[in-house]
Amino acid sequence: MLIFLMAVWLLPVLEAVKVSPLIEKVGDHKDFKKLLRTRTNVLVLYTKTATSGDSHLKLLSDVAQTVKGQGTIAWVNCGDSEGRKLCKKVKVDPSSKRGGAELLHYKDGTFHTEYNRPATFKSMVTFLKDPSGPPLWEENPEAKDVIHIETEKDFRKLLKREERPILMMFYAPWCGVCKRMQPIFQQAATETKGKYVLAGMNVHPAEFDGLKQEYNVKGYPTLCYFEKGKFLHHYENYGATAKDIADWMKNPQPPQPKTPEVPWSETDSPVFHLTDESFDSFLEEHPTALVMFYAPWCGHCKKMKPEYDEAAEILNRGADSPGVLAAVDATVHKAVGDRFKISGFPTVKYFEKAEEKYTLPQLRSKDKIIEFMHNPQAPPPPEQSWEEKPSSVSHLGSEDFREALKKKKHALVMFYAPWCPHCKNAVPHFTTAAELFKEDRKIVYAAVDCTKGQNHELCKQEGVEGYPTFNYYNYGKFVEKYNGDRGEAGFTGFMRSLRGRDQEKVVKRKDEL
Repeated sequence: MLIFLMAVWLLPVLEAVKVSPLIEKVGDHKDFKKLLRTRTNVLVLYTKTATSGDSHLKLLSDVAQTVKGQGTIAWVNCGDSEGRKLCKKVKVDPSSKRGGAELLHYKDGTFHTEYNRPATFKSMVTFLKDPSGPPLWEENPEAKDVIHIETEKDFRKLLKREERPILMMFYAPWCGVCKRMQPIFQQAATETKGKYVLAGMNVHPAEFDGLKQEYNVKGYPTLCYFEKGKFLHHYENYGATAKDIADWMKNPQPPQPKTPEVPWSETDSPVFHLTDESFDSFLEEHPTALVMFYAPWCGHCKKMKPEYDEAAEILNRGADSPGVLAAVDATVHKAVGDRFKISGFPTVKYFEKAEEKYTLPQLRSKDKIIEFMHNPQAPPPPEQSWEEKPSSVSHLGSEDFREALKKKKHALVMFYAPWCPHCKNAVPHFTTAAELFKEDRKIVYAAVDCTKGQNHELCKQEGVEGYPTFNYYNYGKFVEKYNGDRGEAGFTGFMRSLRGRDQEKVVKRKDEL
């Protein structure tokens, strides 16, 4: 009996949690300060004793493996003599906390915040990948009545077992429209609880590509209505209130066909709208003309149209007008667009006696346009574009994006706009990182100018909602968004961590052999 009791007493010791070597055990204050000085993203577990953090340590060991290269996890045992001094110096007392453990986060060398999100693998990984970012939707207590689906298997189960009508929101965590709509959606879920099911699922990861194709998810959010497991309609009122959603669920109807936008050339516009056929004869008849090459979908073009129309109206009034304003839809009249090498929209060109004289990227407002037409001057010399500068960054477009990435094991892609200040800040750091890895054939740092040609469609498909956006791909498949530091250390550290994982797998295989 005594032997049995001793065995039971020894059992917890024998079953001590195996701590990952990736978790840094810190006791000395100098070592702690060095850790914060050399790492920018650190989550520290403080425990009352060596065993009071066991449940956390098991979970954190898995988290540390996933965030390797992007974040650091450290452990301080405030119960031993060294750790007690350190905890006293940093004024942390885990004994006052439930379970005798406390998690604190440090960013860029200083205390950032207490970790108060759920102690789950998914929540902790999300937090360490973007410590200042929003919590997961399912962590929000106000979203308790939304059913949060994580896997395709769970999604199929819900459709099979649920008798009530379901409105499913397929979303991406970074999507701005989704974030704006979620509080309304969760309010509707609470108000209709028991009658209907409102559910949400993050389908941005590549593993859900088949599901997205099945339900025609081409952008986020996409809302699908199901009855008895069958998909019936999409719900497309993205500016809805909670009441709008609840009312629609009572009488679900398919979306109404959208009224097509009237082409600019068919409106009452004072601008001369040219075609492939009329372009040359028009310039022969008008010795001085400003021509705007545009695309109907282009946001900057839409913004410029009213300014251009107003300028044309003012210039058309006077008998001594200095010239005319014309426009060409280069997506329809491609021959003219190709002839003048139009690769971005809007592109504004000035013609004298049917000859192209200047390209004028600075002309966007009514006043600037009128001022130029009264006194045509050569624009300042254009700054050399990033693409034109020699570097180890691979500049891709819609025509070669997929083929190029298929050949690379690790690809970090920067989607950008040339005018974007944050992009300009990131360019030198991204370029330096590309230079450091240029000899590794499995790695590529690539860039896509979303304002150029048909690249806007590609950027939309890849989930780009703002600039810059960084996506990581593995042999052409999207894996995750990169939300780390936008300096050289962040870009290189991310790639080194991926290469490190590759090497670990090789060693593991050799050991198994």
